[in-house]
Amino acid sequence: MTKQNLKKLLHQYRHAWVLSYGIVYAVWFFWLESRTDIAHHPIHIGLDDLIPFQEIFIVPYLLWFAYIAVTLTYFFFTSSKDFYKATAFLFIGMTVCLIIYTIWPNGQNMRPTSFPRDNIFSRLVGMIYSADTSTNVCPSIHVFNSIGIHIAIRNSEALKKKAWIRLGSLVLMVSICLSTVFLKQHSVFDGLCAILLSVVMYAVVYIPDYPRILEARAAKKHLERTI
Repeated sequence: MTKQNLKKLLHQYRHAWVLSYGIVYAVWFFWLESRTDIAHHPIHIGLDDLIPFQEIFIVPYLLWFAYIAVTLTYFFFTSSKDFYKATAFLFIGMTVCLIIYTIWPNGQNMRPTSFPRDNIFSRLVGMIYSADTSTNVCPSIHVFNSIGIHIAIRNSEALKKKAWIRLGSLVLMVSICLSTVFLKQHSVFDGLCAILLSVVMYAVVYIPDYPRILEARAAKKHLERTI
């Protein structure tokens, strides 16, 4: 690869810098997970007791990782505009979640002490339980990110005519959100808070026409200088 081609490639994918947020998030989140010397406020509402544990929901729960990665990768290579909006929604919202976890440590105590059935799905749930603590749950980042990715797909110009992708995304998003409560990873309250945060982030990221706002401000400043 020539120097000119390398410069062209770096310019074309200059939006990759946004992904450096992953380092900040990982360090912050794992520090929060390691806090064992503080009291965590238990999250629980009555509706949680009516939802049975269903290990089959480990399938959509794990598909969350591919859902996020595949969608962001697609936008990264096809539309920097969609990529910026999707990552702004996710990363700003995730930062809000981390701030909440920091100043209001929370957790839940709903995980079953033993599984009602012994199968591959239960074993996968056990692996998740051992790798992920039951703290830092409200709002649910799992739910928030799933909603954010679906919103990004719904608002993508390139995917507006791909009805099957939009429908598949909706089904997967709903399944992932449900999985968090059926696996006893989250309280319903965690999901409701994530939905509320998603509404706020949608209003911040997708409703305003920022390019037009910036263009209008630039034109106003230019006009003021000429007067």
